[in-house]
Amino acid sequence: MSAPKHPAKTPTHRHPDRAGHRPVGLRRVKVGKREIVTQGIAPAVLQDLYHYFMTVGWFQLFGTFAAFFLAFDVLFGFLYHLVPGCIANLDPPGFAGAFFFSVETLATVGYGDMHPQSLYGHAVAMIEIFVGLMSLALITGIMFARFSRPKARFLFSRNAVVRPIDGKRTLLFRAANQRQNVVQDASARLYMLRDDVTGEGFRIRRVADLPLLRSQHPMFVLGWTIMHVIDDESPLASETAESLQKSQAAFVLSVSGTDETTGQVLMARAEYSSADIRWNSAFHDILEEAEDGTLRIDYGKFDDVEPLAKSEPNYPRH
Repeated sequence: MSAPKHPAKTPTHRHPDRAGHRPVGLRRVKVGKREIVTQGIAPAVLQDLYHYFMTVGWFQLFGTFAAFFLAFDVLFGFLYHLVPGCIANLDPPGFAGAFFFSVETLATVGYGDMHPQSLYGHAVAMIEIFVGLMSLALITGIMFARFSRPKARFLFSRNAVVRPIDGKRTLLFRAANQRQNVVQDASARLYMLRDDVTGEGFRIRRVADLPLLRSQHPMFVLGWTIMHVIDDESPLASETAESLQKSQAAFVLSVSGTDETTGQVLMARAEYSSADIRWNSAFHDILEEAEDGTLRIDYGKFDDVEPLAKSEPNYPRH
């Protein structure tokens, strides 16, 4: 048997400039402070409606609900209009009256002026009432889920600082609880992400855990200074501001805890690039004591950073 003259071609993904069309599923995803363009995954909103309704904006959410409502009204109104005389006292006549009756039926209002008067009309109305009840239940559930979703109001400092603490270089972050209620058993985790090349020349984005001096807080109410000691075992032991920038290092700080008021688990995170680290600097003290002994915390200075007057020998500077 001879080979075919024109062998089948394997389909390939082409660049939009050469193929003349937009790639499938082209999206812009923000990972930390890096924006990445992805393609090849088609959007599947209908297969993931719950995630869509939980993440979309409020105006778009209500717009989607209104679009579904009008679509069902038009659909069932058309079904009523197909069989003239199935609705008594139709007003206005024609499709407009059938549409408004569909609106009343889907919303389970039932004013009583217009009503089904045939077996066909009753059957269509029964199906529409069922759809209306299910739609109301789904909308109620989505609205409750959005309003009851726990949201942590944790405040993170705009920058992190590296300064000596007890004679050791220490990386510090600031966090605060904006609600100023008790968050029980709060915990913090710190990670560093950076580009690296293995001995075989393989490029990889490594994730390193940065142990914290204290990763637990029994009652996170006002503020929390989160610290990582840069000792010989730290992944930052030999790093400088220049080396972190070269490897496009990024830091991810996550804080979680149980809200004493609602009993819900709160989670929040903050991302920092290497440019957000201030070397040989310190956070401005936001705690003040008045003449009468009252302590005052000024969150207006929460992000203020001051350079240290002196630096340690061989201490890397930004």
